[in-house]
Formats: sequence, C-alpha cells, structure tokens
Amino acid sequence: MSENLNKCDIGFVGLGVMGKNLVLNLADNGYKIAAFDLDLEKVSAVIEQDKNETNNGEPRVVGCSSYTELLAQLKAPHLIVLSVPAGDIVDQVCQNLIGAGIQRDDIVIDTGNSLWTDTVEREAKYKDDFLFFSSAVSGGEVGARFGPALMPSGSPYAWTRVKPIWSAIAAKVDAATGKPLERSQPGQVIENGDPCADYIGPAGAGHYVKMVHNGIEYADMQLICEAYHVLREGLQLGCDEIANIFEGWNQGVLDSYLMEISVEVLRHKDVETQTHLVDLILDKAGQKGTGLWTAVSSLEVGCPSPTISQAVYARSISSFKELRKHTSTVLSAPEFTPLCESEKELFIEQLHDALYCSKICTYAQGFQLMKLASVEHNWQLNFASIAKIWRAGCIIRAAFLQSITDAFEREQQLDNLLVDSFFSEQLSSYQQNWRKAVAQCTLMGIPIGAISASLSYYDSMRCATLPANLLQGQRDYFGAHTFERIDQPAGHKFHVEWTSADRPIIKL
Repeated sequence: MSENLNKCDIGFVGLGVMGKNLVLNLADNGYKIAAFDLDLEKVSAVIEQDKNETNNGEPRVVGCSSYTELLAQLKAPHLIVLSVPAGDIVDQVCQNLIGAGIQRDDIVIDTGNSLWTDTVEREAKYKDDFLFFSSAVSGGEVGARFGPALMPSGSPYAWTRVKPIWSAIAAKVDAATGKPLERSQPGQVIENGDPCADYIGPAGAGHYVKMVHNGIEYADMQLICEAYHVLREGLQLGCDEIANIFEGWNQGVLDSYLMEISVEVLRHKDVETQTHLVDLILDKAGQKGTGLWTAVSSLEVGCPSPTISQAVYARSISSFKELRKHTSTVLSAPEFTPLCESEKELFIEQLHDALYCSKICTYAQGFQLMKLASVEHNWQLNFASIAKIWRAGCIIRAAFLQSITDAFEREQQLDNLLVDSFFSEQLSSYQQNWRKAVAQCTLMGIPIGAISASLSYYDSMRCATLPANLLQGQRDYFGAHTFERIDQPAGHKFHVEWTSADRPIIKL
C-alpha cells in the first residue's frame, strides 16, 4: 500500500528499562519503531540512544507525543507492543488506543508481567476492538536489549504476524549443541540458531508459563543463597572464597546465569569502603508477586511445589528484620564443633550435590504444575519447546535445561522429571551427599528451607505408601469424610462409626 511507504513497522508504548531495550533490539533487527511514553523525556532518551548507536545514521526510532500520532505513524494493519506495568494501566492504554482509532485487525501485544487470568479476560474484552495478544518476556534489561526468552500466547492468526519479529529479536541457541549464541553489542544480529521464542498456546498460557518460570527463579535463587549462607556462616568463608567455589561449580552441572551473576555479586566491592558490597546490603528481600502467584496456583491445582513455596516464605521471613534481630538474642543456637580442613572440603562437595539435586526437584515441581494446569485449561503445552525457550535469554537459563528438553523429547507425556531415566539416575547417584549436607546444616543450625524441602519432596515422591491413611482415618473420625480401602475397588467410599462400641464399617 502506498500509504504505508516510509511508515513505521511497529508501535511501542512504554519506554522504561525493559521497553527502551526492546525498542533498540527491534531496531537492530531492521524494524522501524514509533515510540510513545507519557514521560516525553523517555521518548527523547531512546531516540538519542538510537542515534548514538547508529552513528547518527537514518533514524530507526520515531518519537510520538500522543496515541493518535502513534497510530498515524504506523503501517496498516497496526502492530503495537506494550511494555507497561501489570494491572489497570494495561487497560488504560488499551482504552486510549481505542479512543485514538485502533482497528479490529490491529494487534496489541502485552509484554508485561500480567497475571494470566487478566490476559484471558482482556482477549475476550477487546475482541470487537482489536486483537489482544500477549507475550511474556524474560531476561531483564540485558535480555531485552540483546535477546530475551519470549513466551507468546493468544490468537494463532496474530502469532503468524508476530512470529517473524519475535524470532528475530529472541535469544538464540546453537541448534546442534543447545548452547547460547551470545549477542552483546548494539547493532549485532544473530541470523542462525534456534530462537528462544515459540507459540505457547491460547490466551493466558504464555503468562502462566512465565509465572511458573518466575516461581522456579525464586527457588533457584533461594537455593544458591542457602548454599552461600552455609559457606559463610557454617564454614566461615569469605566472599571471595565463596565466589571461587561458585565459579568452580558453574563449570559443571550447576552452570547457569544465576550462578554466574552470584559470583559477580560476591566479588563486587563498594568503591568508598572497599568492603564487599553484599556484606553491606540489608537482608530484606523484595518480591513482585509472581513467585507467590506460582505457589498459590500450585495449591489451587493440587500440585506439590514445596521448594518454590519455601522460597516465597524465605523472602517473607527476611522482611521481619527487627523481629529476627530480637529472637536471635532469645533463641539459642545448637552447640557445634567447627569442621577441620579435610572435613570442609568433603562438605563443600556434599553441598554442591545437595544444590544440584534440589535444582532438579525445583524444575520437576514447576513442569508438573504446568502439566496439570495444561490439562485443566486444555492448553496442550509443549514442554520440550518450553525448556528450549528457557535455554537462553531468560533469568533461569542454564545448561541443565538441555537435559530437560531431552527428557520431554524422549517422553512427551512425562508425568514428572523425577521418573525420567536421566534424572532418576542423577538423583540416585547424588542423594547420599544431599542427605549428608542437609544433616550437617541442621547440626550447624543454619536454615536451608528450600534444600531440605526439596529432599522431603524427593522422599515423599519415592514413597509408595505415605501416612495419609492415618490422616484419612482422622478425617473420617471427626468429620465423616470417608475413605477408600486398599482391599476394595478404587472409588468405593467407606465410613466407620468410630465412637460406637462395635465400630461398624459403612459402605457408602
């Protein structure tokens, strides 16, 4: 169409940290962007950065001062990306776009951390006004700039229009090895490799998968922090010593982005005091809610996720700083004889294995949760594809994810990663050191809620018989909740008149 000549390919609303970097990523990949933000200084800033990165060549980003101007700058049908905070502001932007004249065949993509149920409601709410599509984004500002992991969901037709763009800007992995192909310079483009972006499913599915990703992220971070705490307080190691240990771990099965950045955080020193900065950071952890959403969803779906839930609890406990300071003067610590040097070396190896096994359990919980949600909502999620998306670009990217991809490619209907041949063998090989590490940490009196919850999860999952038989007896005693019997067909319910002299059993 002649009216589309010289117009922009993509409209973009929201130029905060993530938005600005996504705009520049899109520009690197050959797209011309019409950019808008209520804060016009942010519009000017992204235009200026674009000019600097292209050596004042032809502008790749056009600034807009209103929603009407934004639509006027775009080729038809319009494609508009939102990078705004989750919640009411998404609807405010959508209403403003409707007022500016957006058309029914136009696509609006929400890339924020929206609650997945809100996404489902919005697709239905705006179906007569435009195509509301969503795409969760992971990778932080660096990922947004040089290649994030993208989890799109919604209209299959909308995906056909979005796919070439998302495939271009996503992180890439080597198709043969599954290793990330790094991009770290403005203007750099990786044309080969598998993109860490694939269609997840109907509306809400992508944001649900991203929610679980964040729940796993919470747990993975907490596991690393517990290992740090044990090494710092239990073995009295310095930050640089722990960083060296983590760096060594990062060369093997624990190779991950989170382990990598933990090394950098531990080594960083405050410029003024030359003290390790981590020792100056107040031990109160923040959270934006996605880990909590994951824990709540696991309870609603009926999927055990104790490691993820414990990670959320750990952040909550950290917020009670003043109370913890007080109780530390009231509650006594156990008596403990410090380890000798040879014992320390062995214990560090045991702690490594405990961290690895706990990580396996964390991902097992996350993928089982997605599987149960997929059945409940009829999403038909492809778990091998999801694991592939997470191999690069996202916060939980790790070499470990290739093994998860392989597991689901071996068995698409795998109920739980723990029963995959590779992971069950890994757990069997390392479990003794895992148990010894948990026992030693308990004797030291150092909290390892996520690591110990993972071990309890593993032991519960490998038990053919759990004490729920007694629990059902208790429930039937006080509430007549009934029970099934192992010597009777499944589904047949029974009740006992527990307080009766002869205690008759009633079949219901």
